[in-house]
Amino acid sequence: MVRRINVTGAGGLRLAAWEFADPPKGGQAGAEGQAPGVLLLHGLMGRASHWAATARRLSGRYRAVGLDQRGHGRSDKPTDGPFDRDTYVADAEAAIEQLGLAPVAVIGHAMGALTAWQLAAKRPDLVRALVICDMRASALGTRSQREWEQWFATWPVPFATLADVRRWFGEEDPALERPNPARGEFFAEVMAERMDGWRPVFSRRQMLMIRETWVHDAHWEELTQVECPALVVRGLDGELGRAEAQEMVRVLPRGAYAEVDEAGHLVHYDQPERWQEVIEPFLREALPA
Repeated sequence: MVRRINVTGAGGLRLAAWEFADPPKGGQAGAEGQAPGVLLLHGLMGRASHWAATARRLSGRYRAVGLDQRGHGRSDKPTDGPFDRDTYVADAEAAIEQLGLAPVAVIGHAMGALTAWQLAAKRPDLVRALVICDMRASALGTRSQREWEQWFATWPVPFATLADVRRWFGEEDPALERPNPARGEFFAEVMAERMDGWRPVFSRRQMLMIRETWVHDAHWEELTQVECPALVVRGLDGELGRAEAQEMVRVLPRGAYAEVDEAGHLVHYDQPERWQEVIEPFLREALPA
C-alpha cells in the first residue's frame, strides 16, 4: 500500500510524505515499539516515489518514509521560495519530528544528500545514520549552473506521450555514454499530463533557483560535524568522482565508502539490486531493528 501523510514544513508550507508499505510491527526504537525510522530524500527534480522500491524493501525492518521536498512532487511550490539550504534542512527536521521517526537514518540522493548531511550536522540528536548518494561537497560553480540552464532550454516540452519522455531522456545517458532506459523511467515519473501534453511536475525556473543556493559553495565543513556513521555511495560513472568521494569519507568522523559498477548519477535507478546490497548491511549495523 501507499499512504500519504501531510507534514507542515518551515513557514507553514505543506509537504507530502509517503509510506510505500505498512510500517513493520515491533523493532526496538522508541517507547511505542515502532521500528527504526528511515527518511528518504530525493534529488533535484525528483520526488518521493523515486524511492518506492527502496522504501518497500526496507520496510521489512524499518519504517521507511519518502518526503517530497518543497518545490517537488505533491508538496507546495512557493513561487519565489524560500529555497535556501536552511529552509530545506528545517523541512526535513520538521518531517522527522512530526512523523515520530527519530532517531532516524537519512538516505539522500544528490540535493537530498546535501540536506541529509547538513541536518545530521545540525541535529545529531535526530540522525543516527546517514547515506550520501552521489553528491559532491565541492563547489560546482557558475559554469555548472549555466550548463543546467542551457540543458533545460533544450527540453521539447510538452512531450506528446510518456513514450516520448522515456525515449528523449533514455536514448543517451551522458554519464554512461549509452542508452539508459532507467533514466527514461526516472524522468517519466516526474511528468504529468496536461491539456497540451506531458509536462514536468516542477518548474524549471524554480529548479534553477533551488540549485543556485548551493552550487557556488563548498560544503566540507558540515561533513566534519556529522557525528553518526555515514556511508558515501557513488556510481562508477556518476557525478561524484572517486577521489572526492574518498576525501569526503576521510573528512567524515565515521565515514565509509562504496561504489556501484554500471551506474551513473541515478545509482538507485541504474542498479537497484546492487544499491540495496550496498546500503542494507550498513543500515543493519548502524540502525539495528
